[in-house]
Formats: sequence, structure tokens, C-alpha cells
Amino acid sequence: MVNVLQQCFPEIRSREAVLREISENENLYLIWQNWNERQQKEFLDFCTGAKGIKILYDSFFKEIMDPETAPERLEELLSLILRQKITILKVLPNDSTRIADENSLVIMDIVIELEDHSIANVEVQKLGYKFPGQRAACYSSDLLLRQYKRIRGEKGKRFSYRDIKKVYTVVFYEHSPAEFHRFPGHFIHRSSQKTDTGLEIDLLQEYIFIPLDNFRRILHNRGIKDKLDAWLTFLSVDEPEMIMKLITDYPQFRKYYEEVYQLCQNTERVMEMFSKELQELDRNTVQYMVDEMQETIDAQKEDLSKQQDVISEQQKRLSRQEAELAEKDKEIEKLKACLYGKK
Repeated sequence: MVNVLQQCFPEIRSREAVLREISENENLYLIWQNWNERQQKEFLDFCTGAKGIKILYDSFFKEIMDPETAPERLEELLSLILRQKITILKVLPNDSTRIADENSLVIMDIVIELEDHSIANVEVQKLGYKFPGQRAACYSSDLLLRQYKRIRGEKGKRFSYRDIKKVYTVVFYEHSPAEFHRFPGHFIHRSSQKTDTGLEIDLLQEYIFIPLDNFRRILHNRGIKDKLDAWLTFLSVDEPEMIMKLITDYPQFRKYYEEVYQLCQNTERVMEMFSKELQELDRNTVQYMVDEMQETIDAQKEDLSKQQDVISEQQKRLSRQEAELAEKDKEIEKLKACLYGKK
């Protein structure tokens, strides 16, 4: 039976055709056998249009939103998010933006230099990190320091702090940290540093946090209201009916889906991409569980420390009481001695 996405995109193949190609290719069949039943179903669902493709998978995002081959797409998205006209000057290497060698929960990370030479770091997290603010501040500071070192090296004695431009940190969460769940009616949080007096001083670092799980709940209640909603729907929604609504109201996204489904014609490449995503998600899940366990351990250590403090205080109090009793015993003995002496 032809589904709604197959009707719209004739390049989408049937389930039987995809399975036949996999079974006839030894390498593909081996990859297929290494997936569990849920993973096999997910792959078939997006290849056959039963569900939409997860555009935020690193491989798919970079195919559709590549700032080198199609900069206008990421430019439009960032312009809507940052609420200013954005033009991408170039893509910067991002291998040094990780301060430590960590098992990252980041599933996509792009660093770009904008036309005014400011820097934007766009990343997607499958499972939101603990301490999202502290982490974002660290990586923003790392990018700021990289910019400072580069410009100071280029300009030498001509260097001025006026040459240092803004650093924007844009974080998309598929499943956001608990902090964002306390604001279920909001799906975009913009943050910048300001004085409490109104003094205007540019501290260069701005942050935008986008919890897409909050967005999806809001979207299902009120629908697509504007272009930013349309982009976030494209990035985060896989329900065929919502995709059809999106490409009807905003036809530009039809082309992007066509490119994705053309990519799906190459089963071998898509299976390799999907396998890579599964490996990353496995690492992400393990790291998330480690973070959760560490938080529990830290909390238990804190409780134990408090209990030890209480016990220590009780021991001190008991020692004081014992000393007071001993002193009273001495006084009693003195009194007895005086009494017996008089007799």
C-alpha cells in the first residue's frame, strides 16, 4: 500500500524493494543482521516513507544543510534564530573546540565564521548534557580564545580588542535537560550578558538553546505559525502528515526532502550512515547513563558527608557531656570527702 509520502515523492521505494536489495548484497545483509529489530524497523520506516527521516542525524543534516555547498539554508535558519541577517563567510575546523577528550553527547557540530567575522557554533545534542549552562559557557569561551589567538597572531602589534567579534553558541536538543522542562511553553531561550545598571558593554558571548522536545509538544497544539516554526518542524518532526502540511505551506522544504530521498536511493551509503549514527547514539546513551550515575554518586557522597558531620557533632556533644559528668562526679567526691571529714 502506497503511503502519503510515497505519493508525494515517487522516488521513495517500497519495503520489498529495499529488503530485496539488502538480501542480495552480502555486505549489506551482514550490516542488517547486526541491527536489532527496532533499528531495522526504523531504517525501513524512513527509507520507505512510513515515517520521515530524522534530519538532525549528523550525516543527513550535513547533506542538506552543508554550509559550503548550500550556505543559504543555514543562513536563513540562523537569521531567524538570531533575529538578524546572517551571511556565512566560511566553515572553520571544529576539532579543537572540544576542551577535553570526552565521550560526547553531541551528534552534530558545525563552526562557522560569519560575514562580520563573528563566530557561530551550531550543535545538536541527542540527550542533553548535565550542567548545560556551564558546558556551553566553557565551549563558548574556548571559541572566543581561539579567535583571540588567531587575530592577535595575524595582526601582531596592530592588534586591538575591537577586532574580537561575537561568539554565538546555538544548541539544539532532541531530548533536553531537566532545566528546560520547567518551561514547557517555551522552545527557544536566548541569553546574553548584561549589566544591572543599563550600562551597554559588549561581552561578546551569546547563547541560544532550542529544546526541540518542547517545540514538538507546542507544535502539536498550535501548528506551524511562521518560518522559524517551519524550519524547526523540518529538523525535528517525522510524522508524515505533519511533513505534508509543512511542504504544502512552505514549498521550499519539498526540495530538501527530495534530496534526502534521492540519497536514500543509495542503500549502501545510507546503511553506512545509519550504522554510524547508531554507534554514536550508543555512545551517547552510555555517556548519559554515566553522567546520571555520577550525579547519583555525588548526591550520595554529599548526603554521607552531611551524616558524618551530624555524627561528628553528636560525638563532640557526647564528649562534652561526658566531661561535664566527670566534673560533676569530682564535685560529688569532694562534697562526700568534706561530709565524711566533718563526721
